[in-house]
Amino acid sequence: MHLEFTPSRRSTVGVEWELGLVDRRSGELASIAERILETVRPDGVDEHPKIKQELLLNTIEVITGVCTTIAEAKADLAESLDHLHKVIDPLGVELFSAGTHPFSNWYQQKVTDKARYAKLIDRTQWWGRQMLIYGVHVHVGLDHRDKVLPALDALLNYAPHLQALSASSPYWGAEDTGYASNRALMFQQLPTAGLPFQFRKWSELETYTEDMFTTGVIDHFSEIRWDIRPAPHFGTIEMRVCDGLPTLEEVGAIAALTQCLVDDFSERLDDGEILPVLPPWHVQENKWRAARYGAEAIVIVDSAGTEKLVTDDIVLLLDRLEPVARRLDCVDELRSVETILRHGPSYLRQRAVARQHNGSLKAVVASLVTELRDGLPHL
Repeated sequence: MHLEFTPSRRSTVGVEWELGLVDRRSGELASIAERILETVRPDGVDEHPKIKQELLLNTIEVITGVCTTIAEAKADLAESLDHLHKVIDPLGVELFSAGTHPFSNWYQQKVTDKARYAKLIDRTQWWGRQMLIYGVHVHVGLDHRDKVLPALDALLNYAPHLQALSASSPYWGAEDTGYASNRALMFQQLPTAGLPFQFRKWSELETYTEDMFTTGVIDHFSEIRWDIRPAPHFGTIEMRVCDGLPTLEEVGAIAALTQCLVDDFSERLDDGEILPVLPPWHVQENKWRAARYGAEAIVIVDSAGTEKLVTDDIVLLLDRLEPVARRLDCVDELRSVETILRHGPSYLRQRAVARQHNGSLKAVVASLVTELRDGLPHL
């Protein structure tokens, strides 16, 4: 089959941020998304252009338009957050974002009444019902189809870095899983989710996609739920590695890092460079290490098997990408990655709050709510 890729302006950026709805008193998830979406919907249209429904009724997704800079994307998200808070404040409901809710049970959550969600649950059953997870997706524009697969493979080298920085799902069903990102390993249980195949030619992706349609695995390309995937209709590469991020500053930091990486790849491809690629077995191992150990993960950084502490490699990466950030006008946002390194990713902050409050996961939820309202990570 022919899979059309519509080129975008190089390195434009868009962000999708999944947010949970929680009761202000109990901290439990609140399944009232339909009521909120109906309230925010402008007159005469079916839905708000930037505030969307998701699989579960405890979830709202806010999205940006096509942005040139990360500052523009953050302002776009902030406007949607302000709109949502005005609606939910009188309802006694709060917003939070993390890879998982620390203690609400998956089997008590309600699924949005839409045919595509019903089909997903019918097919995936127990695993599909367990998808009580939240993430952040970042789209970056590419100006030529031939850049897509090399950029995807190169971005996989930094998937553990992005996962470690965003890891925010240590708890599941009120238990500490021992993982920094339990979400990362849960989500890959769905069909077509998890790490992408590393195709060398666009025709190989087309053949794969045709096979998925022919065998009834998917009805639409968007049902390929890889951690990093092409988005042909948008003309982007979509980074879907990250857990839900609790603060706008962290969303901006991760978006800036992703934009800088993809723009750097794009520039190097224009210069005729062949981008380095890790073997699939190294990519798979890195995902597990980042999910398990987060900021303490020792990751494999080249095909020779060289290993580094992920945070040390991130520091080197930030220095290398600074000229790219200047070109993209996102130096401040890229340097916000240092804020994450200084305060620790969310999984560490959540565990610290639990220790300070005698193991109270309700206190953890309250801290996540406060962080999102303030827009900044707390110690």
